Amino acid sequence: MKPIIRTIAALLALASILLPPADLAAQRLSFIRDTETENTIRSYATPIFAAAGLNPSDVRIFLVNDKQLNAFVAGGQNLFINTGLITTAASANQVIGVIAHEAGHIAGGHLARVHDELRKATAEQIIAMVLGAAAAIATGRPDIGTAVGAGGTNIAQRSFLAYTRTQEGSADAAGLKYLDATDQSARGLQEFMETLSGQELLSTARQDPYLRTHPLTADRISAIQAHVAQSPHSDTPPNPEYEAKHLRMVAKLRGFLESPSVTLRRYPASDTSLPGRYARTIAHFRAGDLERALTEVDALIAEHPDDPYFYELKGEMLFERGRPAEALEPYETAARLLPRAPLIRVELARVQLSLNDPQLLEAAIVNLRAAVAYERDRAFAWRQLAIAYGRNGQMGESSLALAEEAMLLRNKAEARFHAGKAETLLASGSPGWLQAQDILQQVNRRDD
Repeated sequence: MKPIIRTIAALLALASILLPPADLAAQRLSFIRDTETENTIRSYATPIFAAAGLNPSDVRIFLVNDKQLNAFVAGGQNLFINTGLITTAASANQVIGVIAHEAGHIAGGHLARVHDELRKATAEQIIAMVLGAAAAIATGRPDIGTAVGAGGTNIAQRSFLAYTRTQEGSADAAGLKYLDATDQSARGLQEFMETLSGQELLSTARQDPYLRTHPLTADRISAIQAHVAQSPHSDTPPNPEYEAKHLRMVAKLRGFLESPSVTLRRYPASDTSLPGRYARTIAHFRAGDLERALTEVDALIAEHPDDPYFYELKGEMLFERGRPAEALEPYETAARLLPRAPLIRVELARVQLSLNDPQLLEAAIVNLRAAVAYERDRAFAWRQLAIAYGRNGQMGESSLALAEEAMLLRNKAEARFHAGKAETLLASGSPGWLQAQDILQQVNRRDD
């Protein structure tokens, strides 16, 4: 795919738990990677997870590029949210209400029967195993991206992700408690459930997946309404920071996922709000009008000089249009403003490597090492690190990075080869040598 929408490369299977059987072969499942969107959802979720007694950093959040309303947990502490749910939600409060409900499923152990292997898998592998398909996972690149899905298996509706009515009521009660504990109104959850209730008379094929996998009853809605009627937090105003983030996030997702013409109609030039300008900037870029997009993003940067996401967008636009030398400075600024963003650090390193400047190799290595420290399960980052080390003459470290990539891709033969090579090249007893030893032991244990 082009400009920021790029292939994560994982073949996934879709099942009737998410789609009607007739649609299985025709539909595709996609993941979205974007620092701003992920950070926004994480800011919503962190207080909720803490209130649920969960370690927020232990809960992984994945964004699925699908227009339908859906969210689900799988493999223990893994939360999947459709972009359709985010862009359809009228407020941050509605998204937070859904997150609170899903946190109730996690804290309640409603998917405790999941195999332990699922807990350690990547997002792509989780989906594949959840739906009973074999994943062919290759590489992934940061920012907004897509994963192509194909095929499908005939899994029953009442299978893996279908909760019982008892579990739904329990998750509701827990979610309401978490919202109260964080001084947030439950009106958003009520509004979301009332929206779903209007679909109950539709045929199963036309219902959103959330309704099919989370049974909705009149008793559930009545219980939520009763809570809203008596909770001291029901009239608590929405967090203005959350609402501003929500509008930006929705504008960005629409800008990248809708056709430019649709985005420009949705956000006409008369809309001078920041989200409107943000969406139009992206739409002009995707429509091929780079100069207009650069003019607009430069205006946003001038007004918000400390916003890392505008610099990231400018760097991405320039890099994708074959102007890496110009992309370097905005990416460097984005990384300086948001140093703990692994996706931005990887993108900056890609720009540095693309310039073929030996003086930039050390910086690229620093960025990639930081990225894999934050996200060790990003195969693409390990591959880029191997390239950077190789160009810098550090062949042992390069082999070690390739071994890490092979482990993530579950390629035991490649992992054994590269770890063995690293073991011979790195100083005995050094951290890298010990890391190579650990990989070899893991591979050998899996052969037992």
